[in-house]
Amino acid sequence: MFCLKQLGVLLMLLLGLTHHSVEGACSVYHCSNSTRCVLSKDQRSCKCASGYYADKCDRNADVKVICGKDFITIRALEDYFKYHNAPLQSLHLPNKLCHVQREVINGVTYYMSKISKDKYLECGGKPLEKNFTHISYTLSLLSEPQVTGNIIRDPVIKMDYTCVYPYTRTVSLPFQIIPFSTETVMRVDDLDARVQLILYTDHSYTKAYSSAPAIELRDKVYVEVSVVEPADFFLLLVDECWATQSFQPNTTRGSVHTLLQNGCVRDRTLSFLNTTEGQSGRNGGSSTIHFSFDMFRFTTESYELYLHCTVQLCEPADHKSCTPSCSSISKREAVRAGPTQGLLSYGPIWVEIPNRPPSSTVMAVVLPVAGVWTVGVFVIILIMVAKAGNKRLALKASQLTDSY
Repeated sequence: MFCLKQLGVLLMLLLGLTHHSVEGACSVYHCSNSTRCVLSKDQRSCKCASGYYADKCDRNADVKVICGKDFITIRALEDYFKYHNAPLQSLHLPNKLCHVQREVINGVTYYMSKISKDKYLECGGKPLEKNFTHISYTLSLLSEPQVTGNIIRDPVIKMDYTCVYPYTRTVSLPFQIIPFSTETVMRVDDLDARVQLILYTDHSYTKAYSSAPAIELRDKVYVEVSVVEPADFFLLLVDECWATQSFQPNTTRGSVHTLLQNGCVRDRTLSFLNTTEGQSGRNGGSSTIHFSFDMFRFTTESYELYLHCTVQLCEPADHKSCTPSCSSISKREAVRAGPTQGLLSYGPIWVEIPNRPPSSTVMAVVLPVAGVWTVGVFVIILIMVAKAGNKRLALKASQLTDSY
């Protein structure tokens, strides 16, 4: 005999076996993983957790929201929408004129909505939410109900998503601001990454320059290149670095000095640093790269430098692509940044000429020369005196001869 509790479990199993009468519904019998499906309070029905679908809620829809610098994107697997009988033409943003596209990425088909920030409100975005530090963009991807005769059987899809950005406010100043850092935005597999280059005052990398640096010759220049966002995800390789006398990286005017090429050291004073362990570091091993080199100047004026670096991002598992091969180095070519490469330019960096006391070199040269002239004049005087004495002696001898 079954007790009441056992009977209840058996009934629930029977219900679970027969519950899936409508395509797209979750099966109670298979709902054993709470991270993928959620049972109702009476445990007679269930629904798949966000991002999962199918009878066993074992398929991942691969929903991805990409908050780009200028675009907001959401995408999910085509199979997810087909499972819920939501054809491509039925999908849209709150404004039905903002349609969804079909995209194939690495052989996988997605349904994707991508709009620029300028069209956010036009496509039905909710009013912007702002505070002192961030601003939020919220949208919804919707499906039109599929009508059969005068009934609707399939549920309507609604996917709400939000992108949060730092709130940047712009002010106008009556004077020019010299940048003390530089950054670029790079795209890797539809993910935007922000990379930054900064110069620091010493090897601790704790205090950055707040204005254009002025550095004496042979003093260390401490450089940090890092992936600011997303933090600690990508591997970073500093591919090339060179200095010019112009802010144009590929300029043909003025002098050029190569520091790094193909990720390898070209300047004998350059070294990679590991600030956390207090020892030498390597290029391409993390999302933050530190290196230093001795300050120099070009032989021709003006005495200022501009630093340019190309960087490459690699996915965490792709160590090989971010490991430089320094066995052979070819001549640096004009920079053409690829889809996973970016260019950073920093400057100006001023060559500081220290105020030293006047040199005594001139005095050291003048005194010996003056001594030579003094000796020379003295010798000439002696010669003139000697000649005058000889003339007087000759005249006196002639007078004595005449008197005899």
